Amino acid sequence: MISEEMNRTLTRTGPGTEAGAVLRRYWQPVALTVEFDGPRPVRPVTILGERLVAFRNEDGSYGLIDRHCPHRGADLCYGRLEDGGLRCPFHGWKFGTDGQCQETPAEPEESTLAQRIRTTAYPCVERNGIVFAYLGEGEAPSLPEIDCLTAPESHTFAFKGLIESNWLQALEVGIDPAHASFLHRYLEDDDPADGYGKQFRDYVGGTDIPMTRVLRDFPRPKIEVETTDYGLRITALRDLNGEAMHVRVTNQIFPQAIAIPMSNEMTITQWHVPVDDETCYWYAIFTSFGQPVDHAKMREQRLQLYELPDYIPKVGKRNGYGYDPVEQKMRTYTGMGDDINVHDQWAVESPGPIQDRTKEHLGQTDVAIAAYRRMLLRAIKTVRKGEGVLPILDTEGGPEAIRGPVAVDTVAAPDAWSDAWLACDRARRDAAPWSPKPAAAAE
Repeated sequence: MISEEMNRTLTRTGPGTEAGAVLRRYWQPVALTVEFDGPRPVRPVTILGERLVAFRNEDGSYGLIDRHCPHRGADLCYGRLEDGGLRCPFHGWKFGTDGQCQETPAEPEESTLAQRIRTTAYPCVERNGIVFAYLGEGEAPSLPEIDCLTAPESHTFAFKGLIESNWLQALEVGIDPAHASFLHRYLEDDDPADGYGKQFRDYVGGTDIPMTRVLRDFPRPKIEVETTDYGLRITALRDLNGEAMHVRVTNQIFPQAIAIPMSNEMTITQWHVPVDDETCYWYAIFTSFGQPVDHAKMREQRLQLYELPDYIPKVGKRNGYGYDPVEQKMRTYTGMGDDINVHDQWAVESPGPIQDRTKEHLGQTDVAIAAYRRMLLRAIKTVRKGEGVLPILDTEGGPEAIRGPVAVDTVAAPDAWSDAWLACDRARRDAAPWSPKPAAAAE
């Protein structure tokens, strides 16, 4: 259990909050690039409790500014995008990507008012289908050189989805390796050959053992957590009856991302981004170390469950997450269909918008959750006092020194597992067609 005060400290991220001050030190996903396709590349964005508007200029650059015009508060989401800026339809005031007012056309010709008006604006960069923004003070740091941001666009695919809960609940599901044996348990194994684009559908490593069978038959993993420059490395070990060891390496990338294996070929890097204290988006980049990603198939699969333009789940709390008691008895542990995002949605949303952690009881398999909370509290203290070390940002060599991280599933001899996951990662990188950089853990 934790105190109510600590729960507030960890979960609240709006302006003036301590956890929010930490998150603002790091680049945050704010939109998918496909959201700017079409005749009018302007999108409302609410992040960390701030109401903003994002837009793409004619030259391909992105802006993220206050949603409300500093003249008289009109909504700039309805602004006119023209000549490198966003113009308010109320009186024609125009703003650039840097927030500087460029024109006040209703004022006298000799007026210098525009020179004195600047609205809130945040720098933006695009990487592999996601627009990132830096909402902190001072100069923006470099982005880390992690796999999903350095792979070619042909080998990545980006998507997102809305979750109606606090961001910390969403993140904590992603750093909990034990839940997959239950929440994502399938009572029968599908053909892994039909599992493209789906998690937990491949064979394990170079074996003929379906991942679904390992999770189902060996539900008591031993979990080891290691603090790294980027956050946490989480290793789940499942003893396969003394004959072999299943090794699953996942990661928490500070402050609120995870990197996990999806299949032998793909990994998933997923950020959990607060809209406000009771809503968040997950943003994911799927990265292939083998063949180019089938973007059309990946998008088609996910649009079966998400409704545009806001990426709202079609199956969720409003329709009971698709729960079917017959399916729960015969096919899946949850009775909520085959898509693990629906399972996670239920697990994250059902405790309520902000989980009351004063009533929780953590077990041994929650070791990564406890470690992450301690890391976030240390970062809060560092930002508050203005001294100390922040993960990634204060790494020797800077954020660009952060590579990988390793995210693999493999099977090894029980006494050789500690080297097997590194060898598995090296082999995959050596064989990849796009020459991924060596992960820090493998050097």
